[in-house]
Amino acid sequence: MKHLFLLTLTFILVSAAAFAQKSNRTYAITGKSTNNFFWADIKEIDIASGRVLKTIFEADKTPFKTKVINDNEARTQTPINIKPTEFGVAACALDSRHNRLYFAPMHFADIRFLDLESKEASFTVIKKNIIPVGASNVIYLPEENQITRMVIAEDGFGYALTNDANHLIRFSTGKSAVVEDLGNLVDAASNNGLSIHNKCTSWGGDMLADAFGKLVIISANHNVFTVEVNSRVATFTGTITGLPSNYTTNGAVVNNDGDIVLSSANVFEGLYKCNFKDLKAIGIPNVDKTFNASDLANGNFLLQKEADATNKFDLTKFTLPSFDGASDARVFPNPVTGSQFNVFFEGQKPGRYNMVFTDLAGRTISSKIITISRGNQVESCNLLSKTAKGTYLLKVLNERKQLAFSEKIIVQ
Repeated sequence: MKHLFLLTLTFILVSAAAFAQKSNRTYAITGKSTNNFFWADIKEIDIASGRVLKTIFEADKTPFKTKVINDNEARTQTPINIKPTEFGVAACALDSRHNRLYFAPMHFADIRFLDLESKEASFTVIKKNIIPVGASNVIYLPEENQITRMVIAEDGFGYALTNDANHLIRFSTGKSAVVEDLGNLVDAASNNGLSIHNKCTSWGGDMLADAFGKLVIISANHNVFTVEVNSRVATFTGTITGLPSNYTTNGAVVNNDGDIVLSSANVFEGLYKCNFKDLKAIGIPNVDKTFNASDLANGNFLLQKEADATNKFDLTKFTLPSFDGASDARVFPNPVTGSQFNVFFEGQKPGRYNMVFTDLAGRTISSKIITISRGNQVESCNLLSKTAKGTYLLKVLNERKQLAFSEKIIVQ
């Protein structure tokens, strides 16, 4: 029986690892050959060949619908002349879980998404004017405040960053959208003067997420920074080499081999790829006419294979920690037979906690930020509609991202 359990567990872990990088869908914000610098069209592309699979949205042709969410209430807007992608987009991110393409127009600090499930082009604005434009007679954001980097991270949240890195914005992707400005990034002491805020070296580009919870920023000038979300410290990692001198790195995604795939908004040189370890870029042969792309987005995480290898046979991850009597927690009902379970906190220190619901491979399915303010408190968690029956883990992390406690959960 013990051997049967280990075989079953191994199958679950290997299946989860295969699922982790299953998304081969990549979306690109592109310009036109007749208007290179109007990046407002959305295409699905094959990053292995650079081929355009289909056009999802053309700013000057595709009919669309738009709705705006304010104070958690949605209202359908009267169709307006301004297109959803406005005067161009430089930041987008794929939410594979809900099949949405999030993005931010360059000249407005809005978070929007395109519903990829819809047969028609259906857009939703979840938050407008995250960064105020300032004076009443000013319409557009200045260049430093334009959002040019975006990604959906391993914790399930979306992250967006302005050119000057003074606004790291986090947004939730569930039904009740929460958008918050976490503040400015901080240069690591080891950067030796190469600042994440410098216009010449570090503006523009794109943002990736790794499978260990970190953000990776690739600036338009080929420089790479790794960011710890909680501390907001940006550490210079290196510079991508092997690119043409006029090739700005504006879009970045991870392919199924774990390599970084790059696009340029300014030239029609096609796609390049590089390994995260050596950052040496090589061109990807193109089978079609090339395009310029201001941003790329897919559902893959950087270092996913390394995370899978770490988690694969670490059975100690599934051993519940022992708790003392002053710091206990209970999940009920467990097994879970409905769409919700509750977590009872008793004796936990006051503060902010992150309840992370994962599969047995450690891959985050959903997460929820809560605040504990009293001795005894009950918090509820809703299961996603597509959650399969099986065994899962609930991990509760404190503000320092340290494990406060964890518990196995059976979904029936």
